[in-house]
Amino acid sequence: MAVSDPLLVGIDLGAGSLKISVIRSDGSLVSEASAPVTTSSPHPGWSEQNPQDWWLAACDALRRGLKASGRPASDVAAISFSAGAHTQVLEDADGRVIRPAILWNDQRSRRETEELRERADARILDIGANRANPTWTLPQMLWLRKHEPDAFARVKRLYVAKDWLRARFTGTWETDTIDALGTLMLDARRAEWSKELCDMIGWPMATLPPIVKPSAVVGTVTASAARATGLAEGTPVVCGTSDTAAETFGAGMVREGMGVVKLATAATVSVLSPRPHPDFSLINYYHIVPDHWYVIAATNSCASAHKWLRDTFFRRDGEDGSAVFDAMDAKAATVRPGSEGLFFHPYLNGERSPYWDPLLRADFVGAGFNHGAGHFVRALYEGVAYSLRDCLDVMKAKGLGFASARLTGGGARSALWRQIVADVLNISVELPAVADASYGAALLAGVGIGVFKDEHAAADVIQIVSRAVPDPERAAVYDRGFPIYRDIQAALAPINHRIHDFVTAQGK
Repeated sequence: MAVSDPLLVGIDLGAGSLKISVIRSDGSLVSEASAPVTTSSPHPGWSEQNPQDWWLAACDALRRGLKASGRPASDVAAISFSAGAHTQVLEDADGRVIRPAILWNDQRSRRETEELRERADARILDIGANRANPTWTLPQMLWLRKHEPDAFARVKRLYVAKDWLRARFTGTWETDTIDALGTLMLDARRAEWSKELCDMIGWPMATLPPIVKPSAVVGTVTASAARATGLAEGTPVVCGTSDTAAETFGAGMVREGMGVVKLATAATVSVLSPRPHPDFSLINYYHIVPDHWYVIAATNSCASAHKWLRDTFFRRDGEDGSAVFDAMDAKAATVRPGSEGLFFHPYLNGERSPYWDPLLRADFVGAGFNHGAGHFVRALYEGVAYSLRDCLDVMKAKGLGFASARLTGGGARSALWRQIVADVLNISVELPAVADASYGAALLAGVGIGVFKDEHAAADVIQIVSRAVPDPERAAVYDRGFPIYRDIQAALAPINHRIHDFVTAQGK
C-alpha cells in the first residue's frame, strides 16, 4: 500500500563526514544527521579513507536520522547516494577491500599525470572530455601499478566511492554515467568504457562496473542492510551520482545558463550546458538533466581551509567547533573589504583551476602590525572568493559566464562569506533552504521512483531563503585587489616549487 506522504532519503559521503537528509515530496526537510569520517595522510600530499568507516557512519547516521523524523522506516519510499567523484574502492576476487581508498584531493600521482600528459595529453582530452590531473582515477591507478603492483594485480572489481557504499545496501555492482566519466576511463561521446584509455595504464576492463543512469533503480535494501541501518527491507535504492552533480541538482541547476557556486571542502563554479567544452582548463561532466552537461572550474581548498584556520589558530581543546566558527565570522565582519592589504591564496593542497599545479602552497601575504585575528579570517574568505573569480574568468573566456548563481556547501551558511562571494564575483547569489549533496540525492531518489515526473519537477520544489546582491563600492575594491592577488600567485609559484624540492630533500 502506497504511503500518502512518502519520505525520500539522500546519503552523501563527504571528505570529513557522512550526512543523510530525509525529505518530503514537497521538498521540505524532515530530519538530517551526520557522522564523522576520518581521512588519513600517511605521506605529504596523500589523502586516504577506510571504506569500512563509511559503512559504519552510514549505519549510525541513518538510525539517528530516521529516529529524528518521527516516522516509521516503512514510510521511506526510496534512498539514493552521492560522494566525491574519482575516489575508488578496489576489491579482490573474494570481495575484500585491497587498500584504503585514494581520495579526489590526493596529490600522489603528480608524476604519473605528467607522464600521461607527455604521452597522450590531447588524446585523453579528446576521448574523456577532460585533462589528466592527480584528481582523476586514471593517473591514480597508474600510480598504483607502479608503486603497489601486487595490489594492482589483485583487483577484481573497481567501485567509485558512493557505489561501494550503496552495494552494502543492495549487493549489486554498477555505477552511473557521471561517476564513470569521473574515472577518466570513459569514452565521453559513447558513454562506454574506453579500451584505449584503460590500455594507457594497463587497466583490465573486466574490473569496471556496468553503467546506468543516475536515476536508475538498481535494487532494494537487503535484510542484512535493513537490520544494520534501520531501513525497511525492500526499500527501493536509486543509483545516485557524484556529490557536485547532486549539489547542483539540489540547488536547482536544471536550466541552461544557470550557475552554482559551491563552498564546501573544495570550491567550484558550475554552469549547465547543452554540450561539453573540452579544454585543458575546465572540467566536463554529464549532468543529471538528460542530454546536458555541467562544466566546472574548481579550487581545491575552501571550507577545508576555513576549518584548518579554526583548528590551527582559533580553537582550544574542548571548544565547540560551530561556536568558534561563529566567533571567527563576527571578527571578520568588523574588518573592511580588502582586509587592509592582507591577501590569502587557498592552495593548502595544491591547486586545480586555472593553474593545475599540485605544488602550489597556501600563503598569507601583506601582514602588518595593523592586522588582527579578524583580518586573517576575512582574508581567507576573500582569498577563496578570488580563487573562484580565477575560475569564473576561465569560463567567461569560453563564453560560459552567468549573472546569478545558487550557493551550496557548508561555507554558504556564513552570510558574510556569501556577500563577499557576491561582491568579488560581481553577481547576485541565492541560497536554497537546503544546499547540500544529501538533499540533491534525496530529490534524485524521488525522480528514480516517479515521485517527481522528471528532473525539472523535482527542482520546482526547491525554496530560496536568501539573496545577496553585489555592492558597487565593495565590488570596486575587489576589482582593484584581484590583479594584486594574481600577481602574488605568479610571483610565488616558482618559489612554491623550490619549497617543495626543499621539503622533499629533507625527507630523504
